[in-house]
Amino acid sequence: MLNVTLYTRKGCKLCDEVKAELSELQSQYPHRLVEVDIESDTALKANFGLEIPVIEVGPYSLKAPITRQKLQMTLGAASDRKNQLEQIGDPEYLMRIKKGKKVTTGDRVSFWIARRYLLLLNLFMLFYVGLPFLAPTLMKLGATLPAKAIYRIYSPLCHQFGFRSFFLYGEQAFYPLAEANVTGVKTFEQATGIPNLDDPYSYTRFDARNYIGNDVVGYKIALCERDVAIYLAILLFGIVFGLTGRRIKSLHWMLWLFIGIGPIGLDGFSQLLSQFNWVWFASMIPYRESTPVLRALTGAFFGLATAWFAYPNIEESMNETRQYYIKKFAVHEASK
Repeated sequence: MLNVTLYTRKGCKLCDEVKAELSELQSQYPHRLVEVDIESDTALKANFGLEIPVIEVGPYSLKAPITRQKLQMTLGAASDRKNQLEQIGDPEYLMRIKKGKKVTTGDRVSFWIARRYLLLLNLFMLFYVGLPFLAPTLMKLGATLPAKAIYRIYSPLCHQFGFRSFFLYGEQAFYPLAEANVTGVKTFEQATGIPNLDDPYSYTRFDARNYIGNDVVGYKIALCERDVAIYLAILLFGIVFGLTGRRIKSLHWMLWLFIGIGPIGLDGFSQLLSQFNWVWFASMIPYRESTPVLRALTGAFFGLATAWFAYPNIEESMNETRQYYIKKFAVHEASK
């Protein structure tokens, strides 16, 4: 028996007319009618909102206006195709039929994730970027053990250099190296007394990495300035994307390279390359240390552009997944 899927909504008179036509054709073309309410999912509403009624029978589809003649031709073609595939025992067709008859736990989990993926991503990003802010707060409250556990957890994920990190509850929000030439602030060397930090190969840089802070200087966030900006920008875009109904179109990949990769690559690599002890190279790229503002700005551009490029593409994939399972569940319920 054919499965005929009708995309409809409440109060659709044209849909009722199509249902009446299908009922009259039931004896000629035996079929099972499966109704899918497009109001049940935003993707269905966006795809079919201006086109219902829409009929799908196997690989064939019809959009309004749907006449009796079109229904007969479509049902006939679908019936002939079904009979031919069954006669030759097409393995792909038989596998689809088998999968369609059974709704598994995996199907329900996949559908649940497809509907709530953005919430899950935003909650994960909130947790991931929020926990590093909790570490200095715990240090301030005297809960050093859980605070140091957070620093240790994030240690493999970020360099955590104190001179490239934000601080909370202290004199300043950041303490850059003297080489960054940031005026009006106390440098990291002045605040901590750790020497020789201008040498990237100095062992004292390990001291700067392990430095957490104190009540005067404040306590550093467990992610560096650039990483904080990256993940906060991703979280912000995720929230805006959800509030706008996930309708924002994906950023073109060339713009992603220009806005996201370009600035962070230029700032990061020019700093990295300039700090190698290569005399011949120093004449081409003079020594430089990026500033907290540049790190935060380029990190924010990268995070925003990456989320803008990725999230709409994820939504498109999840749209297809949701539509597949909505139809599968409807067919399964109709066949009971």
